[in-house]
Order: sequence, then structure tokens, then C-alpha cells
Amino acid sequence: MDIQTIKQRFGIIGESAGLNRAIQTAMQVAPTDITVLITGESGVGKENFPKIIHQQSARKHGPYIAVNCGAIPEGTIDSELFGHEKGSFTGAHEARKGYFEVVNGGTIFLDEVAELPLSTQVRLLRVLETGEFFKVGSSKVIRTDVRVVAATNVNIPEAIQSGRFREDLFYRLNTVPIFVPPLRDRKEDILLLFRKFSFDFAEKYRVPELNPDEGALDLLTRYRWPGNVRQLKNITEQLSILERNREIDRNTLQRYLPDGETSQLPVLLRDSPNQSGDRINERDLLYKVLFDMKRDMNEMKGLMMHILQDPELSHRIRSKEPALLRQFEAARDDNTAGHYHPDGSHTEPPQEELFPEELYHDEHQIDEGEVIEESLSIEKREIELIRKALQRHGGKRKAAAEELGISERTLYRKIKEYNIRD
Repeated sequence: MDIQTIKQRFGIIGESAGLNRAIQTAMQVAPTDITVLITGESGVGKENFPKIIHQQSARKHGPYIAVNCGAIPEGTIDSELFGHEKGSFTGAHEARKGYFEVVNGGTIFLDEVAELPLSTQVRLLRVLETGEFFKVGSSKVIRTDVRVVAATNVNIPEAIQSGRFREDLFYRLNTVPIFVPPLRDRKEDILLLFRKFSFDFAEKYRVPELNPDEGALDLLTRYRWPGNVRQLKNITEQLSILERNREIDRNTLQRYLPDGETSQLPVLLRDSPNQSGDRINERDLLYKVLFDMKRDMNEMKGLMMHILQDPELSHRIRSKEPALLRQFEAARDDNTAGHYHPDGSHTEPPQEELFPEELYHDEHQIDEGEVIEESLSIEKREIELIRKALQRHGGKRKAAAEELGISERTLYRKIKEYNIRD
């Protein structure tokens, strides 16, 4: 049986290389009893591949069952998979066979296998290695002949690192890996899927098919489809039911797509609302960081000079960390450290600016990418930031200080120093 026949039989739409590679791997591994792990994002159609493997294997006349491991409560998952004896736990009024016993001679599909508790993972590993298991509450060994196909949308190596998944179980499941690519990597399949879903829903709801224009087709291929095929199917169904006009343009389609990224292009972060509901400009946040850095450096300079001027403290540091004290003394003698006078005042020497003027840009940018540069000093920028914060908070100094990340006392001193009228 070739790939096209498999696609028709299992309703798989697409011609991308990644999808064909996954189907080809499933067909090759099907005649064996090798364990298979299918990976891929949610909604890509991983559930089709265990069916392909089962139907193309020698077990096709045996039972097949799909188990969603993430939908079964942790307290009952062992009973569901391996069965239990009567009285083995509260509510166990009679003995029960588990899936591994019921599906003997067939195939079991463990969907979302990474959601299994660690204790259940140990039991599963034993079944995979020996074909044996115990029912809950029993000491009798039961043998089973089951082909296991597992699937997950979780990054298993990360789950192993965080201790949520056993490494030995991963290698046992991952004998043959099959990766189903996301829809955004199957651009050539998006329009095929859209037209197939449109045709199916037109028949189902007895309405004309959707007819997207060039703008809508472009948006369909550029959208990232985080929900993959499942999301595309749902949106096509919504359009089929809700839109009276079957001519679908870009704006119509846009209304059905979730807010956020609609293409694969890099996205600029937008301003986020502060506590008062206003918005803080991204450059304001940058200047606030620079403002804090300058303040911290001045505090470090003052601390350094305090250490050097205190004989007892200098002696203690010299005895324990002589190299550190030599660095302090070198920094004091360096022109870039400035000069601290005995009265506590400080004179800044000529030096390169800590924050180059290239960092400061005006709020407005020219469309061609040309940026109008500002030549504000750090002091002027501090005044501007403080004024804006006070304006946003209606002159409330406490709220403005919280936004700026400084104490109310420091803000009061700055207002007085710069003679800012709030």
C-alpha cells in the first residue's frame, strides 16, 4: 500500500515532505512489534499514526484501544491500565481487568504518555521489558502480548531533566520515533486543509462552500496556527456557520483569529498598562534602568570611599582580602572614579559618558527607519521621567515613586534638587 492510499484511507490531507516522511516511517515500522513514540504539538493529528501502524500490522484483527493518560485521575490510572482485585482499595467491589489484559494480542495507544505518574511509569516499563504486570492488590504475575504506541506533545528531555519522566522509559518507548510537523511548517498543506474542511462543512450544514480571496489566502498561510490542524478546522467550521457572505476576505478571516501574532514575522512588544491604567513607554523603562544603574554606581563609590577612609575597616579588609583593597585604592586614584572631598561633596572628572547618547531616541520614528536622536543629559532625563510619573499619578508622590522604583524620600529629594513643580 502506498502513501496516497494510506492518506485516503485514514483521511490525512497534505503533501508536505515532513508529513510524508512521518507516514512512510509508520508504514515501515508497522509489520514489526517495535514500540513507537509519536511526538508533535497538540492538534497536529498524532492520533492517526497509531491507527496506521495497527491496521498495517499482523495485529490488525486484534483489539485496538486508545487511552488518554492525561484524562485519567492519578489515583485510578494503575487500575485502568493493569486492573485490580476485589477489595484492593475502597470502592473495589469486584475484580476488574485492565487495558493491558483486555488488549492482549492487539495494540494499545497511550496518548499523552508524559502525563503518567512516576509510579505508573515503573509499571509500564516492566510491561515493555518483560510483558508481565501485576493487578493492583494482587501478587499474581499476568503475562500480556501488547504492542505499545505512545504519543506526547511534551518535550520529553526537559521532562526528564525536571524529574517528571523516567529516562529509561523514554529510551524504551523511543525505539522508533515519529515526528509530526506543526502546521506552520506545512504551508503547502494549509490551503488544501482549508478547502477540504470547507467542503465537508458545506455538506454537513447544507451551505455553499467558502470562497476566500487573495488577502484571506495570504493570511491563512502567514498565520502561525498554534492550535495546528484542529484550530484550522474549528475556524473553518465557524466561518461556514456564521458567515452569510461566502466570499471571505482578509478582514473577515481576521475577526475569527485570536488576538496576537498573525504571522511568522518577529513581533514588537507593546506598552503594558501600569497600575493606574496608563501606559509606560518602553524607552521610559530603559531610562529607568539607566537611572537605577547610575544611582547604584554612585552608592558603590560612596561605600568604597567610606571603606578607604575608615582605618579600622581598611585594616580588616587588608588582612583578609588584600587584593580587593588594592582594587579599591586603584579605583580611587583612577580619574574615572572622581574625587570625594572631606566635606562629603564629590566632583566628577571629565570622562566618557556612561550611557552613550546613541541610546536616547525621540518617541517618534520615521517610517524609513530614521530615528530622531535626543541629546538630553541623564539629569534632564531624570527630570523628564519624574515629571511624567507625577503627571500619570496626579501628583501623588508615593505612587510615582513606586513606578520609578525609588523611595518616596528619594523622590522628594529629587523634586527639591531639580525644582520640579508637580
